[in-house]
Amino acid sequence: MIASMSAFSVADALVKVSTFSMAPSQVMVLLMGGGMIIFTLLAILKGENLADRRAFKPILLLRYVSEVAGMIGMVMALATVPISSVGAITQASPLLATVGAVLFLNEKVGWRRWVSIVVGFIGVLLIVQPGAIAFDLSVLWAVLALVALSARDLTTRLAPKDMPSVSLATFTTAAALPLTIAWVYLNGENVFPETINWIVVMPMILLGSLGYFLLIASMRMAEVSVVMPYRYSRIIFLLILGVLVFGEKPNALMLVGAVLIILSGIYVMWREKVIKQQPEA
Repeated sequence: MIASMSAFSVADALVKVSTFSMAPSQVMVLLMGGGMIIFTLLAILKGENLADRRAFKPILLLRYVSEVAGMIGMVMALATVPISSVGAITQASPLLATVGAVLFLNEKVGWRRWVSIVVGFIGVLLIVQPGAIAFDLSVLWAVLALVALSARDLTTRLAPKDMPSVSLATFTTAAALPLTIAWVYLNGENVFPETINWIVVMPMILLGSLGYFLLIASMRMAEVSVVMPYRYSRIIFLLILGVLVFGEKPNALMLVGAVLIILSGIYVMWREKVIKQQPEA
């Protein structure tokens, strides 16, 4: 999980660097197109069924839309907002996914977890700082990514259990690619920029795919409650990259907010594990 988060973090930094010379929509096309090629080849090598008609189930269509919206929010945020802030805000997605599970999946959450969720969202507000005089509306892209990626996580729970992860990733990127191409044309841009810095783009695509595979591997090697807390290491990696690579200077409120998100997220996961063990005891 830690290796996965480090790969994702470096990929995020490369996305930000790519937006210096390319439009965010063009970066999205390269990410989705490159990911689709990698996942398709892996699915074929593993002998998976890419003609599975369940790929068009309504819940999966909703997942695809959520993935696209989340990626648009993420790329736009990385292009316009400090990378450390983007990382901290989007890592609150497990908290929002828990709220969604209560509202749409009838899951039960006790008062302790509700308090922890509220604390986590206070952490998000400390980072966003909506009441600040110099409030930057661009940070709302990170909020969009948070909401959309939480919806993606929630719909993933309802995906067919026997559908392989690589096939699901292939279907998602295949569905996202036409939408991202449409985004390029709506902006009046070329699908591929005249000059592409492949030294940046290739590692960006490969590390994004590697992060995904390491994430899935970690969740299949151990209980989710054991590995998921290490997901918050991404905040630390992005803070370091933000300071060392992009010269960012996180303020005290941002650091406090990040700590609240990490602590509340870990507590919610720990509490869920405790609740699940109670009937067995």
